[in-house]
Amino acid sequence: MVLDVITLVLISMTLGSFGQIYLKMGLRSTGNFELKDIITERLISLISNKNILFGIALYGIATLLWFVVLSKAELSYAYPLIGLSYAVTAILAKFYFNETISVVRWAGILIIILGAFLITRS
Repeated sequence: MVLDVITLVLISMTLGSFGQIYLKMGLRSTGNFELKDIITERLISLISNKNILFGIALYGIATLLWFVVLSKAELSYAYPLIGLSYAVTAILAKFYFNETISVVRWAGILIIILGAFLITRS
């Protein structure tokens, strides 16, 4: 069961990370989104963007997989593993958007990965 849970967490986390990438791609092509845009026509143009729709779809699939994880594992075990998504998303942002990751951020990413590793050993 533990291997199944870890595999599902990793798949869910990866889908969520790529969801972030596609949301960012969509927003880069449509421009800034402000809080006031939630109640305007701009929201319709945003959610009709193919990258944003794909990002939302990836989140939906990730959520369904997360339901399976929650039904099989303790929350205190599974949820901290989702922290890996922060590390994966930062690394993806480096490659997809050429974002700069400082030494301090790299250190944080390594701490997250170490923390997830320690949790899997419990």
